[in-house]
Amino acid sequence: MTIFLKSALYGGCLPIRICHIMSKSSYFTRAKNKTTGKVTEIDTEINVNKHTNVVVKGLKAFAAKRKHIKIEYEDQKNSSVKQEAAKQKKKSDNIEVDVKREKWEPPNWRNQLKNIYQMRSRRDAPVDTMGCDVISDTQASPEVFRYQVLLSLMLSSQTKDQVTSAAMAKLRQHGCNIDNILATSDDKLGQLIYPVGFWRRKVEYIKRTSEILRSKYEKDIPGSVEDLCKLPGVGPKMAHLVMKCAWNVMSGIGVDTHVHRITNRLHWFKKPTKQPEQTRIALEEWLPRDYWHDINHLLVGFGQQTCLPVGPKCHQCLNQNICPSASRSSVKQKGKAKVKQEALKESVVSTEEDVDLSDIKCEVDASCIDDEHLSSTEATVRSRSSRGCQGILIKQEPDDV
Repeated sequence: MTIFLKSALYGGCLPIRICHIMSKSSYFTRAKNKTTGKVTEIDTEINVNKHTNVVVKGLKAFAAKRKHIKIEYEDQKNSSVKQEAAKQKKKSDNIEVDVKREKWEPPNWRNQLKNIYQMRSRRDAPVDTMGCDVISDTQASPEVFRYQVLLSLMLSSQTKDQVTSAAMAKLRQHGCNIDNILATSDDKLGQLIYPVGFWRRKVEYIKRTSEILRSKYEKDIPGSVEDLCKLPGVGPKMAHLVMKCAWNVMSGIGVDTHVHRITNRLHWFKKPTKQPEQTRIALEEWLPRDYWHDINHLLVGFGQQTCLPVGPKCHQCLNQNICPSASRSSVKQKGKAKVKQEALKESVVSTEEDVDLSDIKCEVDASCIDDEHLSSTEATVRSRSSRGCQGILIKQEPDDV
């Protein structure tokens, strides 16, 4: 760059004023060493002209690329600000949409749940008297009680509460603690828990689980869902119920076949769920935590008494008008049958008061007339009473001979 300035000055290519400005500019004041990457200064002294005596000191060469300068007009600046504001507004709108999505809840769920509470007010379902926390020995030590809660839940899988309760009663009579269960033979243990579902497999699960509890947990049960799920034969549903009933900790909703079926019938999810674990996750996303403690016990009893797996009693359910899955045909048929039954009761003729013997025509089989020892003779009586009850068949049994 120094050579360029000297040649430009002495050759007359550039005016002195321009060369002077160029020598003072920062464009020519820095030079970058290619080997070390450090910026160095080139101390040079250029005599611009003998007549002007202009001396350029500390001329520096510049090798690095200068940054580009962005020029914005006022209109462009305003438009960019508007675009940025529009982007921020769009982001805020997306955030609001996400919040609304998080707060999704099924319609009428509060009224439906209120009606279920009302229908379950008596607390007379099998789960109320034969639940895992009821059939366990509350008078035993805390460790033994928790162990029995775990065993009762393991036995309850694919088994009715009545059968589970009977099996737990036999186990408690035999001695339901870890040491005694491990000392019991597999055949004897199978006899005690029979006829629970998959009882042979459950004998194996109980033995292996009891061994793990004695060796790793000092004859107690784990205190977390993760550790409980590591035990043989224990899934998420059992783990959450054990945490609730044994440890009094609400870690999650226990979803069994009743909860899975009823919540899908009520359309409590955006999309139907296929597995109980999917139901648990979807239910916990919107259901307030205050209802988590009661929801399993509430829906299990409701499923045992009213919302049956096959042939649900929709005509008895308080949610028949707000349940999306209510069987309208069965409700109508039950209503018609009830009306017919009431009408039939009103039209039944009493043999003592309403039947006029002169109007009764008895038709007896001729083959039975000669038999002196009739054991069962059926006379078809067609009553023509003043009430208009025509077509009613009355079977009359004779007195014993």
